[in-house]
Amino acid sequence: MGNASSMLTQYDIEEVQEHCSYLFSQQEIVSLYERFCQLDRSAKGFISEDEFLSIPEFSLNPLSKRLLRMVDGLNFKDFVSFLSTFSAKASVQQKIELIFKVYDIDGKGKVTFKDLVEVLRDQTGSFMTEEQREQVVTKVLEEAGYTRDCTLSLEDFTRIIDHPGLKMEVEVPID
Repeated sequence: MGNASSMLTQYDIEEVQEHCSYLFSQQEIVSLYERFCQLDRSAKGFISEDEFLSIPEFSLNPLSKRLLRMVDGLNFKDFVSFLSTFSAKASVQQKIELIFKVYDIDGKGKVTFKDLVEVLRDQTGSFMTEEQREQVVTKVLEEAGYTRDCTLSLEDFTRIIDHPGLKMEVEVPID
C-alpha cells in the first residue's frame, strides 16, 4: 500500500486538491489514492461498475444503480471530485446538486413526479405500495407548492430539499 502513495507526486496531490476545491487535505488525498488503487484491481486507471460494486456500503445502497451512472469509469481525479460532495466541508448546495443528479434519471436537468416515485421505490422496495409512494410524493410536492404535473428544475428541487438538517458526509480514514 505504501508503494501506491509513492506513485502520487506532490504536484499530483496539489492538482487533485485544486480539482476538488480543497475539500480534502493532502493526507486524505493520499489515503483516497491508496483506496482507489485497491479498487482498480486491473490497474486500468479508472474504476469500473463491478469494482464499485465490490464496496459493500455501495452495493448495499438502494440507490447504487443510480449512483453507478455517475461513477462508472471515473479516473482518480474525478473519483476524488465525486467523493468531495460527501466531505463535511462541502456546501449544502453541492450536496443538493448531487442528490438532484440522482433523481434526474434521464439527465435532462429536470425531475418529474415519475422520477421522484422511482427513487422512492428504490429506497423502499416492497415496504410500500406504489399507491403509498405516489401519495407520499404528492404530499411532499403539495407542501412545497408544486403539483404532480410539475417538472422540477435544480432551483425548484433546492427549495424543496434545502433545510438545516441535511447531512450527507463521509470521513476519509487516514492511516
